[in-house]
Amino acid sequence: MKKLCMVGLLVMAASVQAAEQLVLAPVEFREVAQTYSVEGLVEATRQSTVSAQIAGRVVEVNFDVGDQVVKGQVILRIDEREAMQALAGSQAQVLQAQANVQNAKSTYERSKQLFAQKFISQAALDKAQVDYKVALAQAAASEAGAGQASLAHGYTAVVAPYAGVVSTRMVELGEMVMPGKPLMTGFDPSEMRVVVSVPQYKMRDIGVKPDVMVEIPSLNRWIKAASTRVQPIADARTHSTQVRVYLPANEAGLYPGMFVRAHFVVGKVKKLMVPASAILRRSEVVAAYVVDVQGAVKLRQIRVGESAAEGLVEVLSGLKEGEKVARDPVKAGMLTGKN
Repeated sequence: MKKLCMVGLLVMAASVQAAEQLVLAPVEFREVAQTYSVEGLVEATRQSTVSAQIAGRVVEVNFDVGDQVVKGQVILRIDEREAMQALAGSQAQVLQAQANVQNAKSTYERSKQLFAQKFISQAALDKAQVDYKVALAQAAASEAGAGQASLAHGYTAVVAPYAGVVSTRMVELGEMVMPGKPLMTGFDPSEMRVVVSVPQYKMRDIGVKPDVMVEIPSLNRWIKAASTRVQPIADARTHSTQVRVYLPANEAGLYPGMFVRAHFVVGKVKKLMVPASAILRRSEVVAAYVVDVQGAVKLRQIRVGESAAEGLVEVLSGLKEGEKVARDPVKAGMLTGKN
């Protein structure tokens, strides 16, 4: 009997000692936001596809999927030889047209002098004047053609319209491309948003400028929305309205296509809450290590509800207000030998 009492005292002493090494959190009622949750996807606010603007063969590909690109960098090049020949031909036509203008101008000036001396008729003077105007028009057309050829030559170097990340590459080195052929798609990771569809019957609850918290389950993070925009049109098929939730700039770890939940605040409510880190999940069992007033640490099965911001989770049953739980259940299990 004495041995059993001694063992019990030793176990209790060990449990109390284990409790002293743990960081505890109170089980308490807290006023939290009452929310309406909608699942959605992350997308880039700025995302675009660059396409070929001239025909030619791809001779250089400088970036691939996942690469960071700076605004103005050349992402690929198209063979410029044909464009160079066209530009050289246009420049030669400009020189020829300028020479014709000088010749026509000289002829017109001489014709005016001869007409003043009555050596030529009015018709001859008019023809010299028309020839001069025609030469001027041809020179202007040649210069426009040279400008167009120069512009086309510039299209051989495809540059990034803004800084971002390459998400898709749709062309290979040596491939022949035509105008309009998509080459690469990229997005700006510094500006992201979440797009969700909210049923029409909930639009009155969330309001015109809703307060939104975005939950990212894969990262175990909550982000407060920087702003929201309710689209002024409803989907006739699903009877829902699209809401765009803009996230703060330069949020790390986000990329287009990620699954998220948008929690629209519709009111306030008091719930029994504990830190989400205190919850131990083993298969279908949800539990927490509870430390009683004597300092004994015991594993207790509980039932939890919805997660909330600030790393909290609602407790539906198994815990009472005023109790304390271990913030680190793994450490608690190791100290008590029941992990």
